[in-house]
Amino acid sequence: MSALARWCYRHRLVVVVLWVAVLAGLGLASTAAGTKASDSFSLPGTESSQALELLQETMPAQSGANATVVWQSDGDVRDAAVRDRMAATLEDLSGLPGVSGITSPYSEQGARQISKDGHIAYASVNFTEQAMDLDKADLEKFVATAEKARTDGLKVELGGDPITQAAESEAPTSELVAILAAAIVLFVAFGSLFAMLLPIATAIAGVGTGLMTVTLLTHVTEVGDLGPILGALVGLGVGIDYALFIVTRHRSNLKNGTDIEASVVKAIDTSGRAVIFAGGTVIVALCGLFVLGVGFLNGMAIASAVTVLFTVIAAVTLLPALLGFIGMRALSRRERRHHSAGTGNGPGFWARWAGIVERRRVILSVLSLAVIAVLSLPVLSLRLGSSDAGNHPTSTTTRQAYDLLADGFGPGFNGPLQLVAETPTAADQQALADLADQIATTDGVAAVTALPAEPGAKVGIVQVVPGTSPQSEETADLITHLRDDVIPPAEDGTSLKVYVGGQTAIFDDFADVLTGKLPLFLTVIVALGCVLLLIAFRSLLVPLTAAVMNILATAASFGVIVAFFQYGWGSEPFGLGAAGPVEAFLPVIMLSVLFGLSMDYQVFLVSRMHEEWVHTGDNKRAVSVGIAETGRVITAAATIMFVVFIAFSLGGERIVAEFGIGLAAAVAIDAFILRTVLVPSVMYLFGKANWWLPAWLDKRLPHLSVEGPTEQAEEERQPEPATR
Repeated sequence: MSALARWCYRHRLVVVVLWVAVLAGLGLASTAAGTKASDSFSLPGTESSQALELLQETMPAQSGANATVVWQSDGDVRDAAVRDRMAATLEDLSGLPGVSGITSPYSEQGARQISKDGHIAYASVNFTEQAMDLDKADLEKFVATAEKARTDGLKVELGGDPITQAAESEAPTSELVAILAAAIVLFVAFGSLFAMLLPIATAIAGVGTGLMTVTLLTHVTEVGDLGPILGALVGLGVGIDYALFIVTRHRSNLKNGTDIEASVVKAIDTSGRAVIFAGGTVIVALCGLFVLGVGFLNGMAIASAVTVLFTVIAAVTLLPALLGFIGMRALSRRERRHHSAGTGNGPGFWARWAGIVERRRVILSVLSLAVIAVLSLPVLSLRLGSSDAGNHPTSTTTRQAYDLLADGFGPGFNGPLQLVAETPTAADQQALADLADQIATTDGVAAVTALPAEPGAKVGIVQVVPGTSPQSEETADLITHLRDDVIPPAEDGTSLKVYVGGQTAIFDDFADVLTGKLPLFLTVIVALGCVLLLIAFRSLLVPLTAAVMNILATAASFGVIVAFFQYGWGSEPFGLGAAGPVEAFLPVIMLSVLFGLSMDYQVFLVSRMHEEWVHTGDNKRAVSVGIAETGRVITAAATIMFVVFIAFSLGGERIVAEFGIGLAAAVAIDAFILRTVLVPSVMYLFGKANWWLPAWLDKRLPHLSVEGPTEQAEEERQPEPATR
C-alpha cells in the first residue's frame, strides 16, 4: 500500500488526469449505449409465476401490464355529456403506442365497471408489455391524454404500475441534497474548506464511475431500476466515509509533525488498509444476496457492490493525489498556527468519554441494551408485503384512483386475484365455472367474474375480488385458503390444475420465498463477517462481539422501520403515504448493507485498539486509545451517512424512503450507542480475553494486516502479555 500511495502522491497530476479520462470515457460510453435496466423478476416454482407464464405462453395480450382510468361525476356517469366525453377519450387512448386494448364501462363487456350509485366508473387498460418494459414517453402521453378529459364536475384519475412509473422523477434531487448536507457536516468537523471538499470529490468520482459502469452492465446482466438508486445511496455514504477516515488520519499525522508525503503514505498504509478491508466486507455482504437465487435481488447486489468497489479504488488512488495538491491546507488556519507553534490541544472529549465508559462500563452496558430492546420491540409485529397505490401520498393521481375504486367497488377491488387454468376441453371449462361458483360463496370473497378469453385460447381466467385490501393479512390468508382448502389438487392428470395468480398473489409469494430463505442468508453473511474479522484481528471475541452488535443494530433499525412505515407513525406525517406492510425484499437487502456498514465501524474502531494492544499489551489502554482516537471520526462518519440516507428518503418514493430511514436509524444506533458505548464497555469487561486466540488456530489462519506491515511485524515480535 505504501508504494501505491507514494506513486499516486508523486504523480498526482497523472492520477487526476487518468480519473478524469475514465469518468469522461465511461460517461460517453454509457450515454451512447443507454440503459437496459429491467425490474422484472421470476419466482420459479410458485403458483403466481406459473399462472403468469401460462398467460404469457397462450394469451400474451393478457400478460402485459394493466392500468385503470377512473372517473367520478357529480351526477351519473351514464349521462350523455359524461358518456360522450369519456368515450372519445378512451378512443384516443386505445390508439396510443403500447396499448393492446381497453374495456369501456359503456360496452356490454364492461357493464359491471360502473358503481352501484352510478357516480364512479372505470376503464380497464391492457398494455402490450410489463410496466418496466414500456417507453416512459408513451406512458406520459397516455397520462396527459386521459387528464385532458377533466372538467368541472368530472374528476379523472389514473392508476396502475405503468402510471406510477410515468410519474417517477429522474432528477437527482436527493443526491444533490445529500452531498450538500454531507459537505456541511464535513466543514464543521474539519474547519477547512479543502479538507471538506476532498471526501466529497472522491466520493463523487467513485460513485460516478460505479454508476456508469452499472449502466453498461445492464446490457449483459439483469439490473433493475432500483439498483442504481440503492448503489448511489450506499456508495455516497461509504464513499464519503472512507475518504473521511483517511483524511482524518492524514490530518492527525500532520499535527504530529509528519511531513506531507510521509503523512499521506502512512494514512493510506494504515487507514487505507482498513478502508479496503471494510469495503471488501461490504461487497462480500452484498454478494450474499446471490444465495437467495432471486435475479431481481442479484441486480441490486451487483449495482451496490460495483459502486462500493469504485469508491474504495477512488479512496486509495485519487485521494492521495488530491491530498498532495492541497498540502498543509488539509488543516484549518488555526490548526496550522498551532502546528507552527508546536502546541497541542490537550485531551479532547473522546479521551474523557473513554474514562467515563471505563468507570461506568456495567451501567452503560445495561442502559445501552435497554435502549436497543425498546427500539427493537416493534419488529415482533413485522409484516412483509408490498406497498401499492394505497400507500402513495394523497396528492398523487394513483392514490386518488385507488381511493375512488375502493369507494365505488370495495377495498379488495384494487388487488384482484386471478385463477388461471388450462381448459382445452368443454369439461375443463365447465369445471372451472363450477369452481368459480364455489369460490363466490367463500368467506372473504367479494366478487367472482369469469374473464373473456382470446379467440382460440385454451386458457380460462377467473377474477376473484377479495373483501379486504391487497395489503391486509386477511387477503394473504384468503390466498392460502384458496390454494390449500378450496381449489382441489390435480391428481394423476384427471383434475383441472388451477393456479392462483395476479399481482397480489405474486407479492405474497415473493414475501414467502424471501422469508423462507432469510435464515440461510443471515447465517451466511454473519459467518463470512466473523471469519474476516477472525483473520484480521486474530481473536475469537472480537468477531463474536461484532456479530452480536450487528444483530442488535439490525433489530433496532427494523423496529424503527416497522414503527415508521407499518404503524404509520412517521410515513403519514412526513407525506410518505399511509401505513402498510414493509417491502418483502427490504430485510435481506438491509441485512447485507447493514452488516457491511456496521463492520466498517467495527474495523476502524478495533483496528486502532488492536494497533495499541500490539504495542503495549495493555487492554485498558488499547480500548481507551481506540475510543479517544476514533470516536470523533466514527460519529462524524455516522452523521454524514445519516444525513445522506435521510436526504434520499425525502425524494417521495416509499421504497427508497424505507431504505433511507432504516439505514439512517441503523448507523445512528450503531455509532452513537453500540460502537462508542456498548462495544468499549464490554471490551473493558472482557479484559485481555478480547485478544485471545487458541495457538493451534493461530498457526492455521492466514495473516491479514489491517493496520499495516509495520504493526504486523511488531505483532510477531510481541510476546503474549500477562497483564490486563
